[in-house]
This record gives sequence, C-alpha cells and structure tokens, in this order.
Amino acid sequence: MPSPTAENPLKGMAIMATCMVVLPLMDAIAKYMATFEAMSPGQVTFYRFFFQLVCILPLVVFTGAAVFRAKRPWMNLLRGLLHAAASLMFFSAVKYMPLADVFAIYFVEPFMLTMMSAVFLREKVGWRRWLAIVVGFGGAMIVIQPSYAIFGWTALLPVACAFLYTLYLFLNRAIGEADSPLVMQTMAGLGGTLFMAVALFIGNRAGGADFTPSLPSSWLGLVLLVILGSISGYMHLLVVRAFRLAPLSLLAPFQYFEIISATVLGYALFGDFPTASKWLGIAIIVGSGLFIIWRERLKSKQATTS
Repeated sequence: MPSPTAENPLKGMAIMATCMVVLPLMDAIAKYMATFEAMSPGQVTFYRFFFQLVCILPLVVFTGAAVFRAKRPWMNLLRGLLHAAASLMFFSAVKYMPLADVFAIYFVEPFMLTMMSAVFLREKVGWRRWLAIVVGFGGAMIVIQPSYAIFGWTALLPVACAFLYTLYLFLNRAIGEADSPLVMQTMAGLGGTLFMAVALFIGNRAGGADFTPSLPSSWLGLVLLVILGSISGYMHLLVVRAFRLAPLSLLAPFQYFEIISATVLGYALFGDFPTASKWLGIAIIVGSGLFIIWRERLKSKQATTS
C-alpha cells in the first residue's frame, strides 16, 4: 500500500487549504443565527449535526456504505458526542465573542494534543517543544485576558472546546482505519444529533437560556442551517481525504488559515476586528504551533533516515 506522501501531497494541501478557508463560514452562520435569528447555541448545534446527517445520507445510499455494520459503532458514536460537545462550547462562545478571538483561544488545541501525547502515549517531547507549549499558552493568555474582563467565564469556552476536540482526535487515532470516512462521519452525525437532543431537553428543563429549543424564524434561517450541516459533513470528509493524500506534518499548518477566514468574516458580517494586543497573542500562538509542527516534522525525518 503506498504511503500518503507517495500519492498526491499537492492535491492534499489544496484540499486542506480550501477546507480551512471554508470551515469558519460554519461558525459565522452559528453567530448569525444567535445574533439575528435569536436561536440558542444548543439548538444551532443540534441542527448542525442533524443536517450533517441528512446531507450525508444520500451519499451513503448512493455508495451503498454499510453504516449500521460499522466495526466500531460505539466508538464512532462517542466521537460524535465529543464533537457535538466541543461544537456546543464553540457556538456558545461565538454568540458572545468575536470570531477571531474565539479561534485564537481555540488554537491552544495543538499544545494540548502534544501534552496529552507525552502524558498518555509516552511520546518523547523535548524541552524545545515544552517551551513552545508554554509560550503558546502565554499567547493565549494575551488574547484571553481582555476577553475575560469583558465576557467573564465565556472567554474560557474555546479552551474547553479545544480540550474536547483533543479527546476527539485521540479517539480518531484509537479507531484508526477500522471504518471508512463516510461511515465514521455518518455515525458521528448520528451520535452528535442524539447527544444534542438530550442536551437540549435537559438544558431547557434546567432553565438554560443557551438551550432554548426553537424552529428557524425565517426561510433564510432554514437555508443557512442546511448550509451549516452541509459544510460540516462534506468539508470534514474532505479533510479526511486530505490526510490520506499527504502527511500530517505537511497539512497541520493549514489549520491556521482559519484565523484569516474568521477575521474576514467577523469584520464583514459583524464589524469585529482584533485589537493590536490580540494580534500579538495570535502571532505568538500561531508561531508556537508552527514551531511544534516543524519539530515534529524534523523528528520524523530523523527517524526515517536513521
């Protein structure tokens, strides 16, 4: 079986770059629904996974994918639960905070992934990467501090999202290639939909304003929610495809394209633009993340040549 690098790395990079530019549109829609359609983040998250499932099902039927004969169904459903919980945290944050701020704080995720790899998988992490982790968290604090003064505990929601998404990535590694990407996405959509249905019921009964159930108040809102689910389903399928065409170390830096798209959308749609201090924090986070990726790539090359 050919290695990913022997297939088509340029195509993989093109797919990844496109996905990272498009994906923040999903979060802009979530913010629009909360701001202009008065829809709770919990309800938006439910629709995200529900319409993801609806949009992917025709592809499942067309390809004849044996979704309900998944080799690891419970693990895939758990993936959907974790992804839904992470999305709920993120959509709750974008309701109250600028898109670029939320993305900047969320980008502590690569540092969390590196730390968890060292602690739980016993992967060797040298002092340079530990230093990059500390510096990266320092950059996050530069972004969090003024946001925390304005928004309170809401400013920490992207951190919780990053932690849950890190667990989601760990679970992806545990599942490996037991099931196809289409089966994994379909099961994740089902798991996310079921989880959010329960979360909406419990949250609403508890009086949580961010869990108020509702229908779209306009045709535009309904169309946007369908687009939200479509982006979620098909873009993540393309991301999986990209990682099968090119190695992780080559594609990982493209994640930072999201901050560019988020900043443009935040300014164009909501008039939000990061301050100079937040741009400093963003630069530190991105720089530290890129350093960790570079060290990982260097380590992989040394292991190959030794």
